[in-house]
Amino acid sequence: MTIQTMRGPRQPATALLIDFAGVVYRRDPSASAAVEERHGLPPGTVTDLGAQWGRLRQALAGEVTRAEWLDGIAHALADRVGGLDAARTLAAEAHAHDGEIVPEVLAFVDEVRAAGRRVGLAANAMDDFDAVLARYGLTDHFDVIVNSSAIGIHKPAPEFFTRACLAIETPPERCLFVDDDDRDVRAARAARLSAYRYNGPQDFPYLRAALGL
Repeated sequence: MTIQTMRGPRQPATALLIDFAGVVYRRDPSASAAVEERHGLPPGTVTDLGAQWGRLRQALAGEVTRAEWLDGIAHALADRVGGLDAARTLAAEAHAHDGEIVPEVLAFVDEVRAAGRRVGLAANAMDDFDAVLARYGLTDHFDVIVNSSAIGIHKPAPEFFTRACLAIETPPERCLFVDDDDRDVRAARAARLSAYRYNGPQDFPYLRAALGL
C-alpha cells in the first residue's frame, strides 16, 4: 500500500516510533483522584500541579530529576495538606507508576519487529524511565529507546524527531510515528515523518498498511 500525503504518495515506512504514555502504557486517572480525596483535595489537584508546563518541562528535558519534580509539587501543596512531609507522601502516591501495559499494543510492537521493521519507543519521560521499562519488562521489546530527559529535548521540538530518526537509523520519510497527542503528531509530520494519532486497536490495520505489512 502507498500512503498518500500532502506532498503526494509515500512509500511504506520501514521503522516505527511509538509513544509510551497513552499508547503502550495506560493509567487510570481515578487512582490519583482517590489519593487526593484522602487528603481532602479536589480530584486533579496534584495531577494539574505536576503538569504545569514550567515545572513539567524541566523534568522532561532532564534539567531536574523525577525526585526533584515531585518535591516541587510537594512544596506547592504543603500548606494545603498539613506540611511538607504529608505533601511529599501525597505527591509520590499520586504520581506512582501504577498503570498497566496495553497488551494489544505490545503484541502489535512484537508483530512489527517480527516482520523485520525496527521499532523505537519515543517518549517524553523522566530520568527514571529505564527503571520504569525494566519494571514492566519492556526493555527487550524495542530496538531503540528515545527518552526526552536523556537527550535533553522533548516533544514536540523538531530536534526530538531528528534525534529519534538517527537513533533508529532510518530517514524521517521512512519512519512512522504513532502518538495519542495531536500536537506531537503534527510536529512529527512537520519534521517529515509519517505520523498517526492513535485511537485504539481499531487503528492497527491502517498502521500495518503504513508499514507495508
